[in-house]
Amino acid sequence: MLRLVQLKHPKMGRRIAAVANHELHLLKKHPSVYHLAAAASAARQPLARMARALCTSRTLDYDAVYTGESDWHLLPAFDHPEEPARCLVTGTGLTHKKSVATRQAMHATGKKAVVTDSMRMYQWGLDGGRPRRGKVGVQPEWFYKGCGTILRAHGQALEVPPFAGDGGEEGEVAGVYIVDRSGKPRRVGLVAANEFSDHVMEKKNYLYLAPSKLRTCAIGPELVVNPVFDDVPGVVRIERDGNVIWSKEIRTGERNMSHTMANLEHHHFKYAAHCRPGDAHVYFFGADAFSFGAGVLLANGDVMEIGFRGFGRPLRNPIRIDRSGQRHVAVRAL
Repeated sequence: MLRLVQLKHPKMGRRIAAVANHELHLLKKHPSVYHLAAAASAARQPLARMARALCTSRTLDYDAVYTGESDWHLLPAFDHPEEPARCLVTGTGLTHKKSVATRQAMHATGKKAVVTDSMRMYQWGLDGGRPRRGKVGVQPEWFYKGCGTILRAHGQALEVPPFAGDGGEEGEVAGVYIVDRSGKPRRVGLVAANEFSDHVMEKKNYLYLAPSKLRTCAIGPELVVNPVFDDVPGVVRIERDGNVIWSKEIRTGERNMSHTMANLEHHHFKYAAHCRPGDAHVYFFGADAFSFGAGVLLANGDVMEIGFRGFGRPLRNPIRIDRSGQRHVAVRAL
């Protein structure tokens, strides 16, 4: 299984590298995964075959890069390098039972057991989110996170703005895509991801879900080309001052979801606005569990670690909380 990283050097600029245990093999010709994927699409070649043909003998010490001890530093595993605004970052939730149960508890009111809209939508997915190949299933939940400027790499901080209630990890897998010259979406690969969201804001009212998602997020460090996405175990950890304060085994993959990947992709790319030639997409597939559901509130400097079997090294990001206080935004007429 081919795994790729994106890197940048202060003097040599951007490069792609293929992961081989403790080494990174630099690729020639294309400076980004986006450019490599576009070239493979135009040449009608499998991405993995083109990437392997472009591998050079020049290697980097992955350990040094991963720990930040190299002049090379990791970038998000996928992006639109020239026009970040043309990378749409979105996702779908309510695809994993444990996450739905947490949101059921968040949004239920009173002591009487009620079925919330979150649980109803999950049940719709169970009933109709796994259609036969080539058929259209039930529509999932969908949310917008932002454009490519919100993407962060392994090791970079995820920010909690002054107006936020909190910031919390959501460990999941995301699909990354380009739209080819003819307007057809093409899956580039899958990445481990931290969707990161404001659960305190969402808990006030589920209609606050939309603004609670407008936060930075992280993907990587590795992009996996054509992985098996059936049953994918993983672990999420929260570290504070070097100690693990919360840890949870999680599972994703189609066997553990209420929707197939094909159904999620259909409903995302059925919109003409999502099929503009040259655009890039990062699409989150939903989380299994998150620390907020266990009553954990993250503190400034906490480190969120998310790892999935088969997806390379874990994604680690500290949380940075802006305590400067809200400032009113004044809009003046021209």
